[in-house]
Amino acid sequence: MVATTAQQPFTIARLPASSWTLAVRVWLATILALFVSFWLQLEAPFTAAVTVAILAEPTRGQALDKAAFRLTGTIVGVAASIAITGLFSQARDLILVASAVWLGLCVFSAKLLDGNRAYAAVLSGYTVANIAIQQIDSPQHVFEASVERGAAIAVGIVSIAVVNVLMSAPDGQSRLAVQLAAIHRRVRDYASAALRGEADSATFLALLRDIVGLRPDIASVALESSSGTVVSAAARSAAVSLVAELQVARALNAGEADLEPKASAWKMRELLRGDARVCQDLLALRSVKWPSRLQRAPLYRSVRIAADTAVRAALWFATASTLFVWTGWSAASASLYLVATVAALGVTTPNPRVFTAIALVGAPIAVVLAGILEFILLDGTDAFLLLAIALAPFTIGAALLLPSQSPVWSGLGRINLIAIPTILAPSNPQVYSTRHSFFTSVFIVAAAAVLLAAQMLISPVSYEKQRIQLLAEARGELEPGNRNGETPEEATFRDASRIGQFLSAEGAQDNRAITKMLSCFDRSAMIRLCSAKLTQLVDGPIAPLARQAHEAIVTRDTATLRAVARALRDKASHKNSSEAETAACLVLTSDAIDRDNGLDSSREAT
Repeated sequence: MVATTAQQPFTIARLPASSWTLAVRVWLATILALFVSFWLQLEAPFTAAVTVAILAEPTRGQALDKAAFRLTGTIVGVAASIAITGLFSQARDLILVASAVWLGLCVFSAKLLDGNRAYAAVLSGYTVANIAIQQIDSPQHVFEASVERGAAIAVGIVSIAVVNVLMSAPDGQSRLAVQLAAIHRRVRDYASAALRGEADSATFLALLRDIVGLRPDIASVALESSSGTVVSAAARSAAVSLVAELQVARALNAGEADLEPKASAWKMRELLRGDARVCQDLLALRSVKWPSRLQRAPLYRSVRIAADTAVRAALWFATASTLFVWTGWSAASASLYLVATVAALGVTTPNPRVFTAIALVGAPIAVVLAGILEFILLDGTDAFLLLAIALAPFTIGAALLLPSQSPVWSGLGRINLIAIPTILAPSNPQVYSTRHSFFTSVFIVAAAAVLLAAQMLISPVSYEKQRIQLLAEARGELEPGNRNGETPEEATFRDASRIGQFLSAEGAQDNRAITKMLSCFDRSAMIRLCSAKLTQLVDGPIAPLARQAHEAIVTRDTATLRAVARALRDKASHKNSSEAETAACLVLTSDAIDRDNGLDSSREAT
């Protein structure tokens, strides 16, 4: 029988059709947003076009989710702008200081979140720079500017939502189900390799990163349809169960525990139970039903890293403010807004300095393209149809770069999609002013340049420092209980998200640190599972043994753990009883703690 090759997606100019449909949707939504803004006679129609550019996402759910958080972040930012202006309307320097502090607080919040929630946090930070600082010489107009900005954002949100519906933008539900099913197959393959003793850490880390990386997408499908909440819950439970199954599969590859046949048998039973839970959750996802167990997918939050990043972001903005005030540039408020925007958005990426560098490269490109659009293609025309046609190659071309796997190309596409309408500043009638275009271009380039200089002076939190902090926090978590009422599976997912953050800080290149991080992951997972099983025994006749095991876990007394395990086996009525299950779990926990202690000893010896 001849094997058939997988069907290749249809492409146009070597780009998939999905990229082209996304680009066309973005262009149509931009034109619709500008048309409605002109009709409503909004003062800044380009804000509606920029909103469309920001909400340009592959699926309808992602766009709606981002739109909801954009609106929320704008409301919070507007409220902060009114409050800051009202308190410090007579002191320009204090407005700048308050804006820097507010930006730092918002960045701190963003670093404790992910996905569109993090975007909403930073948006509320730089909205103050857009409203309060832009109106620093006329604070009485802050409320009017807030209303205008809110109206333009609402127009942009409605425009892209309408276009996505009319053009049948793809849903995330089906794609998410396919992704989770594919990951499940890979987890099974990994478990098979672990049974043969052939599993490697690189495959485990790749699977872990792919699972936790789906967390923002899982949240976004909740707004896609009336059943979106059910789909999101099922997908979330499937992701949590996948991490739990993957962790048990990794335990199968631990050679030390294989010396205990009963422990090995327990691991196999636990793996089969985990696989059955994943199958149930995936079935609930495909059939759009509530999962049998509602599980959260908690995100690990490093307060120390968030605080360090927030302080640096505030200092970047303060440095730029000081420079612009010192130069006496009367129109510096525009550049300060862009400094705040790029600085805030940059902290939601793995490397803020690289993000700023991409913005600095993309800014002159956007300036040149906007100049060609305004003074060559349009050349003084006021016809809206000509504006729509002239925008097509620039908008579609930039949007085609968005789905790129390269952060550089994707970043350049997003920057041009936002910067071109900002520089052009479409109005009705269109005003062709070389002076306005020149100064706007200078503001954009100067903002990126000054921010990059500030980041060279005050470096972002280094990858090494992030890895050291994350590892220290992982090693410090020895408590057998779970925080915030988390189940053992939920807590394991939280630890997996910490490993994902560690890998984002180039952790895969630090072999010693990643080995230690994985050891902490194994130890914490087994400790929690043991704690849950011991809790079931605290009210029975063997409660003293359960309490003794709890104390031994806290003190890392593996000899006592193994002694308690032998005592529980002697009291077990059959091999699958709760006593026997707990005994096997205690043996595996003692092995995990011994491996962890061994790594500590080797590190001290080194």
